[in-house]
Amino acid sequence: GALISVAVKTSLEFLLTFFMPERCYDQFFLYFNFMHVPCLKIVLSKTMGILILVGIVIAPLPQIWKVLWSGSSNGLCMASIFLEMLAISTHAAFCCAQKFPIGAWGECLFALIQIAVLALLVPHYQGKTIKGVSFLALYCGFMFLLASPLTPVSVVWTLHEWNVLLVIAGRFFQARSNFRWGHTGQLSALSVFLVFLGSLGRIFSSLQVHTRLLLYLNGDIPVINTVT
Repeated sequence: GALISVAVKTSLEFLLTFFMPERCYDQFFLYFNFMHVPCLKIVLSKTMGILILVGIVIAPLPQIWKVLWSGSSNGLCMASIFLEMLAISTHAAFCCAQKFPIGAWGECLFALIQIAVLALLVPHYQGKTIKGVSFLALYCGFMFLLASPLTPVSVVWTLHEWNVLLVIAGRFFQARSNFRWGHTGQLSALSVFLVFLGSLGRIFSSLQVHTRLLLYLNGDIPVINTVT
């Protein structure tokens, strides 16, 4: 009995923390009103928010694992990786410039580290390790400059608003590379699928909260993400 009580309490805390406020819990599980529209929107929005985090935070991991497992980076386009890094970097710099709490954008840093690892692995398996290390060193310098007070806020704003175009360009570079070689090489289908889920979540959340959709998508275009 005590074990069941603990399990119920833990489940309740999990639901109230991540998926719904207490009033919605009452509507669903006390009054069995599963068609309560405002609460359904809240639950959907929170669920999509979790998908966003999943898509951003762990999407690069299957790709890194596949490259390491196969010992090859064939099929991966360095230009696409660079543009994705640039899009995430400008978003992180924008949030930093606006003094947003790190809890609101910290997942971008985690994703950026993973993509930086990927940017090192691709040239490494092409026999260009020194080139990859030099690229990352230069990019770290660029990031430091971008996030420093030396860069005007207007520049950061402009780069942030270009995020959508950066990611679209990156996806098209990857798609062109796939078409040119006639195969996807070591491109991870799971990573593409996770990014797609995160993109859908971001679009849903943006439609629920924001009217200026393109500004807040931060490059999450599901159709372009699935092209690759």
